[in-house]
Amino acid sequence: MKIQILGTGCPKCKKLAENAEAAAKALQLDYELEKITDINQITAFGVMMTPALAVDGVVKLVGKTSSVDELKAVLAGGAGK
Repeated sequence: MKIQILGTGCPKCKKLAENAEAAAKALQLDYELEKITDINQITAFGVMMTPALAVDGVVKLVGKTSSVDELKAVLAGGAGK
């Protein structure tokens, strides 16, 4: 599973990355965390607000920093792909 954090590196982006990694570890997922900071790559996902989270190239969350529990639900839903 590829977890992608879309954002310029702001504090909210960093928090989303931390929470996503904590959620993936809690679920014992085999994952790769990628931080995408290039604005052209971010907009290529159709994202206009950061931070955003994509799982295997599919945008799941936009414009908010979710809790570890919220992210566990998102990642568990994407585990079958």
